[in-house]
Amino acid sequence: MDTTHRSASAATTDPDDDGDTAAAHGPRRIALELRVHGVGGTTPAEMLDDPRVVRVTGDDTAAIYRRAADADAEERPLGPREGDPEEPVREAYVWCNLTSGNGSRALWLILLPFMVANLAHWMRPAAPRGHPAQRIYDVLVRILALTLTVLLAAGACEVALDLIAWQCAGSHACSSDRSWLGFLNTAHDGWWSLPGRRLVVAGALPLFLVGLLWWLSHRTWSAYESASPPPRRPGTSRDTPPSERPTLCLDGFWYGRRVVARLRSAHAAAGLLTIATALLLTAHDADGRAGADAALRWTGYVLAALVAVLAVLSAVIVCRTARSEAEPDVETDRPIVRWLPWASLGALGLTALHTAWARPGWTSSGHLPGAGAFAVIAVLQGVLVVGLLLTAAALQRAAHGTERTAAGGLAGASVALLACALGGVLTGGVAQRAADWLDRGATPGDPHAPMAGPPVLLSWQASVIPVLLIVVLVLVVVAAFQVRAVRRRVLPDVPGLYEDEEKPDAQRARRIAGTIARAGLTDRAPLLIGVITAATFVLGTGAVVGARLTGLPPGRALDSAPVFVDALAETAQALGSWLMGAGVVLLLAMGRRAYKDQSARRTIGILWDVGTFWPRAAHPFAPPCYAERAVPDLTWRMATWTETHDGRLVLSGHSQGSVLAAAAVWQLDPVTRSRVALLTYGSPLERLYGRWFPAFFGPSALTGLHREMDAWRNLWRFTDPIGGPVRLTCEDGAEIDRGPLRDPLVFGRTLQHPLPAQILGHGDYQADPVFDATRAELLAHLAPGVPPQPAGPIAERETGPEVPPAAPQGSVGRSSA
Repeated sequence: MDTTHRSASAATTDPDDDGDTAAAHGPRRIALELRVHGVGGTTPAEMLDDPRVVRVTGDDTAAIYRRAADADAEERPLGPREGDPEEPVREAYVWCNLTSGNGSRALWLILLPFMVANLAHWMRPAAPRGHPAQRIYDVLVRILALTLTVLLAAGACEVALDLIAWQCAGSHACSSDRSWLGFLNTAHDGWWSLPGRRLVVAGALPLFLVGLLWWLSHRTWSAYESASPPPRRPGTSRDTPPSERPTLCLDGFWYGRRVVARLRSAHAAAGLLTIATALLLTAHDADGRAGADAALRWTGYVLAALVAVLAVLSAVIVCRTARSEAEPDVETDRPIVRWLPWASLGALGLTALHTAWARPGWTSSGHLPGAGAFAVIAVLQGVLVVGLLLTAAALQRAAHGTERTAAGGLAGASVALLACALGGVLTGGVAQRAADWLDRGATPGDPHAPMAGPPVLLSWQASVIPVLLIVVLVLVVVAAFQVRAVRRRVLPDVPGLYEDEEKPDAQRARRIAGTIARAGLTDRAPLLIGVITAATFVLGTGAVVGARLTGLPPGRALDSAPVFVDALAETAQALGSWLMGAGVVLLLAMGRRAYKDQSARRTIGILWDVGTFWPRAAHPFAPPCYAERAVPDLTWRMATWTETHDGRLVLSGHSQGSVLAAAAVWQLDPVTRSRVALLTYGSPLERLYGRWFPAFFGPSALTGLHREMDAWRNLWRFTDPIGGPVRLTCEDGAEIDRGPLRDPLVFGRTLQHPLPAQILGHGDYQADPVFDATRAELLAHLAPGVPPQPAGPIAERETGPEVPPAAPQGSVGRSSA
């Protein structure tokens, strides 16, 4: 049942009333509250406080629901409840299945580094649009994202080509009791036992991984990045030039179909070419021996040139693939872009044929030639991160009103480095565990081991993980002491938040103060992440230098050091290797559980709710952007409902739902926006998004949103670890924030609350009486008539009911929390 297309000609007065009553009260437009849930999702019945709900419009992925009693609300003159005509109809937009719907989303866990790298793209400082450093920043992030794809493909090649096909299958001690390696075992002297042919067979594993990433990206691309923009009625298009509009207002912002397709072609080609490069380097090493076939050597040179040309072409496409946001980009890519992955696959096929060619006397020993590529990738990523730091610093100097920007505008570079660290842990952890399994736990670098083991750099990177964990543990201890200090500081002010409390309960007050103190840790996250990032960069640099200077794993490199130092090095190496492998096993276990368990899948979906709000602008293999479906859904619903029923609409968003709501309001045309009010609660718009993504949710963007809205109110609590005030300073002096709200609602036991009230924190804002009063105020702000076009900032009109008094504004400040 779709109420969007119901007739708008229904009567607006009670049929039993006479004409004088209708004339006295005038026509009444129906009111609608459209609720949007936050992270983790919820059911329509919980959102609407009614077990009987019906789907109004949408599908199993995302839909709008109503109470069954409200299904035909537009056709009834007295509204949804007889005797209460001003009660708005409630609708619930449920979007949680976009991130935690079916079991295949558990596969997204392997895409975590790609998601983090994509976030770095959107964290650039809020410099004026057109600043030359912006393009440099975007290009650097896209190149860094490309290195992550290469790193993942190289990690798969390390396990399949080096550890399994080159080292284990080439060693009788390793492969003798492994029947699944029998046809590759050199002792059998079979057709597949030649080194080149073993590598070609093992290359199927990294090829499958690249193909899986391409398939996941293509499958989600057709479902997420292709939502059509909302309808535009004649005469309601924005008259502001695109260059002067907020970025989230642009018509093509949530339509990333072409940019993802271009990046997907380039990244798929890069993954295939990484496999081809590993094969070519090994074959070149064999062809460089004395007496080798010159024809094979020159064939290798030709193939290397072909791979190099395709690799350069992939990098050029990545550098030139900028987002086109003014209008939806529906152009068709050039044939060279569309056929690049297939050309790369053809080059890989030719390389495989070249590598499999018989070469007399060719044997495998030691590490696979080209294992030093991990060091090259690590150094390149470090250079790119430094470039991001410098570029972000230049953008931050050009930005204005950024005193609350996270990490001084350097958050994007920090997050990009963390993405590289996550990629290194995943690839290194898989390689370490595979090596331990194949060589039966022998120490890496041991000359008596049946295998040479993983590259030396991976052992050094594993060794620094315990040190990094010690840094994190110290930060946790410091944060715990800070929480205790803040709790002691705010404890005397807690009873003052409640009137007529003669004998406050000390234990109750400490519990409330502790909740406030822990909620304030969110504001310290930039400092914590900055320290972790700095430690990661220093330790990562040390690992690269140590591996380069010694050429040995840490345990063997420090054999000549004092006994205590040598023991620490061996312990760090063993413990780090175990931790890297345990992290990968834990990730796989979580994915397996999420595949089978809906509740676990919903819990993991919280991570994607936060991390996949932004379009895939840097990495096409990142989990898809659910907002490219959710924002058009909300915009279409608001535009069509207000036009069909000429009613008033309150868009009510909680937590992440408030971010979706704000993004949807930005996409509305001015006439529709004049009929819509915005109610946000538990909202991270300023506290998280404004600080971490200042170019899109910074003070100037949020101030512009307020000027374009007829009404906007924001509810927040001190006890909320996610939501907070929006902190706007507007020309019209309008007060947007309502809070801090009391939490709990009452301190002790009362006649209305005979049992202790729960500390709600981030949830259940609708339980506070301020919520209903604020919603009624917003509905009163929406004028009875609809102006043809808003002329400018609309002054706030105090025509709604008086909001019940909240907590004193000066009792407990956010800065002290």
